[in-house]
Amino acid sequence: MADDPLTVTVTDNPARLRYEAHVGDDLAAFATYQLTPAGITFLHTETDHRYEGHGVASRLARSALDDVRARGLRVTARCPFFASYMDRHPAYRDLL
Repeated sequence: MADDPLTVTVTDNPARLRYEAHVGDDLAAFATYQLTPAGITFLHTETDHRYEGHGVASRLARSALDDVRARGLRVTARCPFFASYMDRHPAYRDLL
């Protein structure tokens, strides 16, 4: 994976209740969630060890939160990674 920035594609996979980050054909990271009448609860984020430290999970969180905002949902961040990401990026705190 050299020092080139990775091209990350993030999609919602509602059948598996998770947002997925792909690098090429590889599933590089995912964030599981639960939909509730009040919004969306992020439960767990996992990154393939080959992609740790490359910003993949941060791009996953940003894309997922942008999608959640576009859908008009509120967020509960039970996942420590999402909670930390939202704490470090105040622009997303209004979703809590």
